[in-house]
Amino acid sequence: MIVADKVLLVDDHEDNLFAMREAVSPLGYPLEVATSGDEALKTVLRGGIAVTVLDVVMPVVSGLDVLLYMQRLEQTRRIPVILVTGLGIDPQLSRDAMRLGAADLVAKPIDPWALCIKVRYLHEARRLSPTAAG
Repeated sequence: MIVADKVLLVDDHEDNLFAMREAVSPLGYPLEVATSGDEALKTVLRGGIAVTVLDVVMPVVSGLDVLLYMQRLEQTRRIPVILVTGLGIDPQLSRDAMRLGAADLVAKPIDPWALCIKVRYLHEARRLSPTAAG
């Protein structure tokens, strides 16, 4: 069984990935990065992901598409996803995020301390969950 302890950071812009990495690296969790929705899906399917921080707006496969796909598969359904958006949070996006099972929705620019708290909480909750395998 693969231990789910990695945090997956997904954004199609390198500067945003850098900011996310800098924000959560003090937690000490192993990090994986992806620069597209397709790459994110491949990464979660390999296993070992405890929490995903996922940009909403990406070309070809959006963050909402990734989340929808993850919710359809037993092996990825329980991985908490924090959606990140640079477009501002509107009521429709909030409804879509909730409907698709997002654990949280945050706006860019990301508050690094708030992201750390959210990732740590979700990582610990997943670690303590009896169904956290995968």
